[in-house]
Amino acid sequence: MDEEIQAEIPATVAEVAVGTGDPVAAGDELMLLESMKMEIPVVSEVDGVVTAVDVVPADTVRAGDRIAVVSPREADPAAGTA
Repeated sequence: MDEEIQAEIPATVAEVAVGTGDPVAAGDELMLLESMKMEIPVVSEVDGVVTAVDVVPADTVRAGDRIAVVSPREADPAAGTA
């Protein structure tokens, strides 16, 4: 199931580090939000591929807005992971 990433708080998009089709690992920074002069990194929680980026720098987002989607990478049975 795809991981829909949402803004946790109202913020401005300061930086977008990924694009559609980019591979990501759990913990990779996808973008940087700024709110009340604080920078809030947005990271992927899964290994996978970015399938949507819904914002660009300088966009304003509200809490709960979808800002990106990551499709998890399937386990590779040939590699012995299940």
